Amino acid sequence: MNNLLFGNAHFGYYETIGGGSGAGEGFDGCDAIHQHMTNTRITDPEVLEHRYPVRLNRFEIRQDSGGKGKFRGGNGIIREILFLEPVSLSILTQHRIEKPYGLNGGESGKIGRQFIIRKNGEIEILKGVDGAELEAGDTICIETPGGGAWGK
Repeated sequence: MNNLLFGNAHFGYYETIGGGSGAGEGFDGCDAIHQHMTNTRITDPEVLEHRYPVRLNRFEIRQDSGGKGKFRGGNGIIREILFLEPVSLSILTQHRIEKPYGLNGGESGKIGRQFIIRKNGEIEILKGVDGAELEAGDTICIETPGGGAWGK
């Protein structure tokens, strides 16, 4: 689960970001998906940028983040958001320390990570559960975990 919240005195925004699902006997994991999650969907880029003071710089599959095996784990997501005004940010995520495990000899998926790219180019690593104050021109980059593979 990857939860991102940001806002200021004028607005608030909350989104969940998918990842890679695990593989199983006879099937590969899915790339860039919400798994075991209902009643949620990520906001379309055009709507996000129209309603909030942000620019979506990247939203793509995180290649090679799923575990390798007879049936591969699904790949996670890279989501990078540039802020156009100051915001308070909170993040609540999983699989930032422990890898999404593989089964029956399949490799684990890659852990996720997130960091701030400050407008001066400085990079600030965030923990799995963390918060920060961002200025206009700062960017948050979230790389969600890949799923574990099944079999050798």
